[in-house]
Amino acid sequence: MFESIDQLGRKLVFETHPKRIVSLVPSQTELLHYLGLDNEVIGVTKFCVHPDEWFRHKTRIGGTKNVNIKVIKTLKPDVIIANKEENVQEQIDALQGIAPVWVSDVNNLEDALQMIKAIGFLTGKNEKANNLLETIKLRFNQLKTQNLQILACYLIWRDPYMTVGGDTFINSMLGFCGFKNVFKNEKRYPEITLQQVASLNCQIILLSSEPYPFKQKHIDEIQAILPNTKIVLVDGEMFSWYGNRLLNAADYFEELTKTLAIE
Repeated sequence: MFESIDQLGRKLVFETHPKRIVSLVPSQTELLHYLGLDNEVIGVTKFCVHPDEWFRHKTRIGGTKNVNIKVIKTLKPDVIIANKEENVQEQIDALQGIAPVWVSDVNNLEDALQMIKAIGFLTGKNEKANNLLETIKLRFNQLKTQNLQILACYLIWRDPYMTVGGDTFINSMLGFCGFKNVFKNEKRYPEITLQQVASLNCQIILLSSEPYPFKQKHIDEIQAILPNTKIVLVDGEMFSWYGNRLLNAADYFEELTKTLAIE
């Protein structure tokens, strides 16, 4: 028997390492695959697109905001792995009647590393998880981009336009990439206007590939209103996925700044 403390500070008690795991968060699903838990993970969401073989073959239990509690119950999980932001509190409460729910709360790189360590402990994959987080730390420590301080706005949605505040994981990643979030004084994911962006002397607008799938036509649309602001499409997974995807994020950030000719 052992105890695992989730990122809400709740103590969960287990007889053994879980053998039947349901994951409600795409980036954490990918992490579970990286840790080698192919047999243990039995259910994922319809947004858990990585790895592709899990997406195609694992039982899907709905979306992150509307999980199918009946399906999860039939899977008889030993643990359900969720996230404070990505999942709905009422559903997490209901799921606790089925199995222990381990909830992450990731708002910056340090939180992500702590989550990786804790998931490794929970699943009996300590060594691989610790090696992963040490490699991620090394790559981020080697980044040379974070002192650039380019005034930036990161858009995640359209109609209405929505951005990220200073208390988000994406804001933390923007800092490592060398961008200074012009909406860092806002909370979570505020609705904004392009006129607000212009008034803050924003130098660059980053259009994320998710959750809204921004395309070139949206660059053209915004450029017509803000002709003097640089606008670029970026890989949203690199800025918002907080599992092993972080292994690639540091290199992506360096390449992005090179592409933008930012020095």
